Amino acid sequence: MTPRKIIIDTDPGQDDAVAILLALASPELDVLGLTAVAGNVPLDLTVLNSLKICALAGRADTPVFAGCDRPLRHDLVTAEHVHGSTGLDGADLPAPAATAQDQHAVDFIIDTLRSQDAGTVTLCPLGPLTNIGAALQKAPDIADRIAEIVLMGGAYFEVGNITPAAEFNIFVDPEAADIVFKSGCKITVMPLDVTHKALTSRAWIDGLRAIDTPVTNAVAGLTDFFERFDVAKYGGTGAPLHDPCVIAYLIQPDLFSGRHVNVEIETASELTRGMTVADWWGVTDRPKTAMFMGDVDRDGYFDLLTERLRTL
Repeated sequence: MTPRKIIIDTDPGQDDAVAILLALASPELDVLGLTAVAGNVPLDLTVLNSLKICALAGRADTPVFAGCDRPLRHDLVTAEHVHGSTGLDGADLPAPAATAQDQHAVDFIIDTLRSQDAGTVTLCPLGPLTNIGAALQKAPDIADRIAEIVLMGGAYFEVGNITPAAEFNIFVDPEAADIVFKSGCKITVMPLDVTHKALTSRAWIDGLRAIDTPVTNAVAGLTDFFERFDVAKYGGTGAPLHDPCVIAYLIQPDLFSGRHVNVEIETASELTRGMTVADWWGVTDRPKTAMFMGDVDRDGYFDLLTERLRTL
């Protein structure tokens, strides 16, 4: 089977790191490049972290592109309180030998979609949608060339994790999210409703350490650090591994279930800015714009992660 061509748009982030490692470990996927965006931490760190993750995977040849350093219209909000000052606290990853490409990430996205056959490249945004929104603004013609956008962001039943109403990735740049959801592209969403069911466990982290490779040890350290925030906030026993849901869906879509619904992004209200308004119950006649996932086979998900991470 021909591998599926993807571009991973990312703001690493411990869970981004696991998602990228999963993609690089999966022969079903052809990672054309990583496009870094400001989000969990500022752009200089998301670029550096992207390079570090590729080096950890033994894939320093994977090109990394620096993208937008701020949202389209507002100041940047970051999440060091969750991810630590580096964005990848929890593992001591060495400085990479590779450097980022000279081309801007937005131009790389546009040029790649124009040069590849239409409908063959999937975009995988794991952070704020600034780079994707900027690309669609700059080159509206690419919308018809995108095979699918599979993104982590938003929430419905789980409401918000950065404000009472908004999930972090959408809240950081709701204007960009609005562009994406109105683009007419095929969109699949991994919201908090799914990712909050994909919780790490002590047994899973200990199992990674028992495998005892540089990759599994690094992921164990990253998730150990990542857990501390969510355990304190939600009172559970693990942390949601949000972003790998995007990659897991591409590899094994039957792990997930959801509904094709209308999704709108609130951009104006001070109270609910960044809210993902998903018409889960079909109470409007607005057009259905996205597959909005609602459930995940947790055991199957973590089995897939273990299976692939141990191969790197």
